[in-house]
Formats: sequence, C-alpha cells, structure tokens
Amino acid sequence: MSTASFYRERAEQAQREADDSALQNVRNRHLAARDAWIEMADKAENIVLTREKNEAEKAAAQSLLPVA
Repeated sequence: MSTASFYRERAEQAQREADDSALQNVRNRHLAARDAWIEMADKAENIVLTREKNEAEKAAAQSLLPVA
C-alpha cells in the first residue's frame, strides 16, 4: 500500500466518522481531519510524480552524453 493510499483511506474513515457524528463540533473535527488527510495524500502523490519526472529527465540527459 502506498503512502497516498493510506492517507486516502484515513480520509474516507474520517468522512464516515463525520457522517456518524451527532455533535456538530465532533463532526467539524472529523471533517478537518479528512481535509488534512486529503492534503497529505495529494502532496505524497505530487512527490512521487515529481520524482518520476526527474528520473526520466535524468535518464534522457544521460542518453544524450557521448559514449566514451
């Protein structure tokens, strides 16, 4: 399981807990947690995408170097 997947599962759990909450302040707390988990998942996915892009660019640059 990737880190982003874990974060998304936690966001879904926080949403379910918010839906089940009878008290507004508890609901708000769960919704804030959901939003934080989603933000962390988005950041984790962006890190992976950026790393893959950088590695591809590095590999492309290496292929342009003359063979010694």
